[in-house]
Amino acid sequence: MSIPTRDTEAQDTEAQDTEAQDTKAPGTGASGAGAVDTAVAGAGGGGQSAARFRAALDAERRSAALYRGLAAGADGDRRQIFLELAAVEERHASHWAGKLAALGEPVPEPGGVDLRTRLLSWLARRFSVDAVLPLVERAERADAGLYEGDPDATAGMAADERSHARVLSRLREDGGRAGPAEGGRGIARRERWHRSDRSGALRAAVFGVNDGLVSNASLVMGFAGAGAARTAVLFAGVAGLLAGAFSMAAGEYVSVRSQRESYEREIALEAEELREDPEGEAEELALIYRAKGMPAEEAERVAATIIKNPDTALETMAREELGLDPEELGSPWSAAVSSLFAFALGALVVVLPFLFGGGTAALVTAVVLAAAALFTVGAVLGLVNGKAPLRGGARQLLVGGGAAIIVYGIGHVIGHGAV
Repeated sequence: MSIPTRDTEAQDTEAQDTEAQDTKAPGTGASGAGAVDTAVAGAGGGGQSAARFRAALDAERRSAALYRGLAAGADGDRRQIFLELAAVEERHASHWAGKLAALGEPVPEPGGVDLRTRLLSWLARRFSVDAVLPLVERAERADAGLYEGDPDATAGMAADERSHARVLSRLREDGGRAGPAEGGRGIARRERWHRSDRSGALRAAVFGVNDGLVSNASLVMGFAGAGAARTAVLFAGVAGLLAGAFSMAAGEYVSVRSQRESYEREIALEAEELREDPEGEAEELALIYRAKGMPAEEAERVAATIIKNPDTALETMAREELGLDPEELGSPWSAAVSSLFAFALGALVVVLPFLFGGGTAALVTAVVLAAAALFTVGAVLGLVNGKAPLRGGARQLLVGGGAAIIVYGIGHVIGHGAV
């Protein structure tokens, strides 16, 4: 994103020939993308582009008005950040106005402020900016990718929109007033997020065990309820184990591979922006640091130092703007293998008793083992998520056990000729 401290006219002229996306209006929801889509749908031929440009121009003007309204309810560095965000949106609006002029179309005069913008601005002044920031941030996140792939927008515009949601998130988390001590506490609060498993292996393992337990316990209980022979129950359990394990592994591989490719594309776009506009990226990084509570001069100095080293700059921008760790984008093979063995482990619990016997003894043993495993998995999940392990275990036992009981009942009804 390019914060408006450079020559806007030069950027607007350069913007005429580059790429990005549709339009957005933070805090306006459908009035951003939806307004553009509606305008495009209602136009045809050469008028289609003009209609889209007019809708984009209107959306950016409303975005700028909203940020200026929020600035009126803020003070200090927070106010300045909102004003800079408004200036970015006004530069975008100038870009779309230039596009209209290039088509020989009249550029509409700015209209009045819409009702939603007036309401949010009033709430910010009357109560506090914090009261409306979540609404604006949510709309920004929904519209963050709207300029991707639009040949009529600039690459810088797409970066701006992606960055706005992150800047607002920082403002909301830190309250815009974080000094050094508060900033440290803010980082400590966010440190919990770094414990998330970006590789996908732990998540795949935990859910693999759970899925294996619930699905295969239900399958085995269904066959046992139908009064099937020991070999039939054993075959059903082994077949369910193998089919489920390979299905889970394939699904995890595709999912994590797609996610990784998406992350890599985001980082590649960021690298391109750093090459093409290092000054703009430095300004964007400085704005993010200011949103965290760092003084303006210090934020600019730190950002300028980081941008000088391309590798450090890319890693920092990936973390700060995109929320990604380039070293931990997720391993599809790790997720697939973890999911396969985890599902097989969970599914094996109810199969084991039928490997060594049959009848009521094997069924009761399978029920006891499945119940103990379900409770253990729920308790572990509770501990990992910072919840009470007993409650997590009991909930997991209730859900998984309930599913097995229902299938057992259905199997019993079918197996004894009641239907």
